[in-house]
Amino acid sequence: MCLAAIHNGADAVYMGVPGFNARGRTTDFSKDELKELIDLCHLYNVKVLLAFNVLIFEQELEFCINVLKDIIPLGPDAFIVQDLGLAKIIKEICPEQVVHASTQMTITNSQSIELLEDLNIKRFVLGREVSIEEIKKIKEKTDKELEVFVHGALCVAYSGQCLTSESLGGRSANRGQCAQSCRFEYDLIVDDKKYNTYNRDYLVSPKDLCGINEVKKLQEIGVACLKVEGRLKGPDYVASCAKSYRQELDQNTDEKQKAQSFNMMEKTFSRGFFSGWLNGVDHQQLVEGSYGNHRGPLVGKVHKVDSIKNVVWVESKEEIVRGMGILITEDKESAGKFDLGANVYDVIIQESPKENLKDNLYGLKFQNDISIRKVMPAMRVFINKDVKLQKELEKTYQDKSLLKRLPLTIKVTAKEDQKLRITASDEMHTVSVESEENLSAAQNRPITKEDLTKEFSKLGQTCFLLKSIEIHLPEGLFLANKQLKQCRQRMIEYLYTQRVAIKEKQIFPFNEISNENKQIIEKTPHKSKMNILIRSAHQLEDFLKTATYIENVGYIILDYEFGKDYDPGVKLVRSKGLKVAIATTRILKPGEYHHLKHIHRLNPDAVLARNLGAFHFLKNLNYEGEKLGDFSLNITNSITADYLMNKGFNSLCLSYDLNANQVEELLKKTNNPLLEINIHQYMPEFHMEHCVFAAFLSKGSSFKDCGKPCEKHKVELKDPYGNYHTLQADQECRNTLYKNIPQAMTSKMKEWQTVNIGSFRIEALNESGEELARKCDLYGQFLDNKIELEELTDKLNVIEKFGVTEGQLLFKDNYQDRKQFK
Repeated sequence: MCLAAIHNGADAVYMGVPGFNARGRTTDFSKDELKELIDLCHLYNVKVLLAFNVLIFEQELEFCINVLKDIIPLGPDAFIVQDLGLAKIIKEICPEQVVHASTQMTITNSQSIELLEDLNIKRFVLGREVSIEEIKKIKEKTDKELEVFVHGALCVAYSGQCLTSESLGGRSANRGQCAQSCRFEYDLIVDDKKYNTYNRDYLVSPKDLCGINEVKKLQEIGVACLKVEGRLKGPDYVASCAKSYRQELDQNTDEKQKAQSFNMMEKTFSRGFFSGWLNGVDHQQLVEGSYGNHRGPLVGKVHKVDSIKNVVWVESKEEIVRGMGILITEDKESAGKFDLGANVYDVIIQESPKENLKDNLYGLKFQNDISIRKVMPAMRVFINKDVKLQKELEKTYQDKSLLKRLPLTIKVTAKEDQKLRITASDEMHTVSVESEENLSAAQNRPITKEDLTKEFSKLGQTCFLLKSIEIHLPEGLFLANKQLKQCRQRMIEYLYTQRVAIKEKQIFPFNEISNENKQIIEKTPHKSKMNILIRSAHQLEDFLKTATYIENVGYIILDYEFGKDYDPGVKLVRSKGLKVAIATTRILKPGEYHHLKHIHRLNPDAVLARNLGAFHFLKNLNYEGEKLGDFSLNITNSITADYLMNKGFNSLCLSYDLNANQVEELLKKTNNPLLEINIHQYMPEFHMEHCVFAAFLSKGSSFKDCGKPCEKHKVELKDPYGNYHTLQADQECRNTLYKNIPQAMTSKMKEWQTVNIGSFRIEALNESGEELARKCDLYGQFLDNKIELEELTDKLNVIEKFGVTEGQLLFKDNYQDRKQFK
């Protein structure tokens, strides 16, 4: 894999930090293997970026620091980091170490970048959902390097904001354990009835990203790096992508060359290609819907089937040969559902077909155990394996004549009775070597310039290629060939040593994880406040009419689809003598500041900030209310919590990735008495730029032409396990999928009142305000010791249509919690 990247033009490779990376289904490198790979890449002037791109739990902090102390001396060029606390640790223990912000940080605006200035992050990998125009606006506001994904699998959810795997099986995508839930088939339930999608049941499975046509625009903007995703792919995929994008960056390719690259990459892996969000949203193109796996390029269709001779005749624009992998499928809007994937056993070519066909006709024969009974004319034909192409790509990193070579300039100086002196430069380093013996007058055949050129051109087993040689050689001198060979060998050895040499970085201690170094705030039992999140105006009205247990309510948080409803909502809450907060959208992009300005004008008592950019924007507007941080900030350890509190947050809701033990470990180590835990909520699973409403209930590509079906229909998705999930749109038409079974953390509430929990939160979804009031009253009675835990749970199960669960809270073990070194 690494060789495929190096020899096909990659400037950098990224690989996982052993034990802590977002590739949960891979085997990690050992420390020795990591060192070997770093040296190999540096030899070829390729940088190594180590992905430390997961959230870190409290009990892992000390172990993480030890991992850093082990790996930093190996010489990685940068760490790619998701966790803010980890970024702070790296800065403190090794200020020289370069840090890049992972796309898992969900950076989609310049305000977030500005807020994190003190972490000394050199490069930000932007969210895949940011368009070229938005990237341009971000770049205009920052001098930080920006990195952009241009190729590979697309997550339908914002990276760092997907909780579907966590919700369905305790497998956190923020811990590298993504269960690929977006690749499932789902039933589309519209207004309580199954909707006919005509076999487009992969409702949230995007096509793969291919941004090769957008490369020049990204170059012009000043994007520092183009990123290719390679999760669980093979070396042929790596080779084809590196080769294609290197060519596009370095040359003025024409349409024919682009098409060849496109086809080559499609064959190595693709679910169909699309430019993703680089050109803005297009809800009709992003998700095809009839499949969720590798297809390859569409090359033609079935012409006819000869069931007697067991031959499928195919019209194909591309040559089909024996050994190719072929996929035959139904049209995406056909009534049936059929896939046939098989290797071609034999090919019959009909030279002069009677029919006047646009493409060539090929008779395909498969092995006898492959049934073609269901194959019908007009079915689509894809090539998903091309053995000839695979062999060609293998050559690019195995054939010595095709490997990457570094230009070498050599100067040779010879003088009688002195040592032969060789100075070699590889454009980065210069070394000098001398022969062990002096040159002498030749008794027989003297050495010639041709001899020297021939000897110093013998670089085939190295990474070098002789670019030029300058020779100063008087006539009539002699030096043994053995001496010349030794000079060449030592020259190469010295250059190798220089190229893989590591600048030693000083590592300092990090003491913040020890309570011995903190001023401990005494923790005393107290009655935590309850914050109630409400999603619609009518829900708020009914809640306030019927709720009786509101004396312990901290904030009524308004989280509406339409901003116009906020003004009367704020006034209504305040008329009841309660404090009101307004939630920001979960994502903030350039040009979306009108929502925040509207919130600022309404001047609520608090704002629930769901992204760092919104927090920083409001802070710069001198908003004077309290600033509450939501779960989407991914707080899983005390370092992150303390860092954000020092930025000016008044409260922080802990991440939904934490189980009870992890929550308690965090609470032991933080001095922050104003943390919040969501005790009753419908897990927000996918948070998507993609709009399922528009894609399947309209012909529109964006909000401009979709007809707003989200305002007219109730939509749910039913997963393969029978679970229902509610779909809702926000003010920017982004979709969130919520699990219909609420998570209720009832068993830990009283225990957590004695520690650093300032408030509990209860969130509504689609229930009536009256039902919400009944739930809040039950929680109030429980905290006041008026009902027991069993009664609380029983009554919640009656109110909730699908019952309640404690979800990941009581999971004692995470799915493959931490991978180990080999």
